[in-house]
Amino acid sequence: QGRAAAQALIRHAKASGSALLLVGHVTKDGQIAGPKVIEHMVDTVLYFEGDRGHTYRIVRAVKNRFGATDEIGVFEMMTGGLREIANPSELFLGDRAASSPGAAVFAGVEGTRPLLMEIQALVAPSSLGTPRRAVVGWDTNRLSMLLAVLEARAGFSFAGQDVYLNVAGGLRINEPAADLAAAAALVSSLSGVAIPRHRVHFGEVSLSGAINATPLMGPRLKEAQKLGFRQAVVPAQGELDVAGLKLKMRRIGHLRELADDPPPCD
Repeated sequence: QGRAAAQALIRHAKASGSALLLVGHVTKDGQIAGPKVIEHMVDTVLYFEGDRGHTYRIVRAVKNRFGATDEIGVFEMMTGGLREIANPSELFLGDRAASSPGAAVFAGVEGTRPLLMEIQALVAPSSLGTPRRAVVGWDTNRLSMLLAVLEARAGFSFAGQDVYLNVAGGLRINEPAADLAAAAALVSSLSGVAIPRHRVHFGEVSLSGAINATPLMGPRLKEAQKLGFRQAVVPAQGELDVAGLKLKMRRIGHLRELADDPPPCD
């Protein structure tokens, strides 16, 4: 029935040259309810995301026959309707008036759009036999992997510690390049030493502790510079075009270098 109705609507839209919007709901696991065949019939599949705790909404493309996928549009829900947010990075960075331990800025990319966001970590002594691990906005399994690498390859100990990780603004990060920023936030909270608030991080961490090269390094750094950041901790691997960049760069090749006092940036 759903397929037949969709076919009839699509035929009418093509015959009349009209745009057609089919609105549905999602299941608890985030999938579009109903037969999957409808997703194959349409040109574009968009998700309208948000929660009651925030006024912004995200439109995310997961299928697009005529353009790129994984692009997002960020809007704010106002009394008169939705208003576009021209600079989403400022929305997701939170209040950064002062540095505090456990906060690191990640220079990410959504589709082709650079987006800066704050990753917050809290490491505290546990009163439980099994320390708690809680994550909001990031993959729980990736946090477990990162903690294991920090302990086995970099010499940090999280034994007997509760670990909480949060992405400010309610955003969800799916990019492996967030590993280095998350690790920096965890180490900062564990040591009690704040990260300078004008510094950004990105880089994927391997199981050996090495920091792997990250795509689109140039656009990430240009976005950070545009927002007033002055330092960047980035992978040692990979080519980087520094033309026009005034950021001080620290290129690291292994996770254990986070334990070192940051040397003067190049």
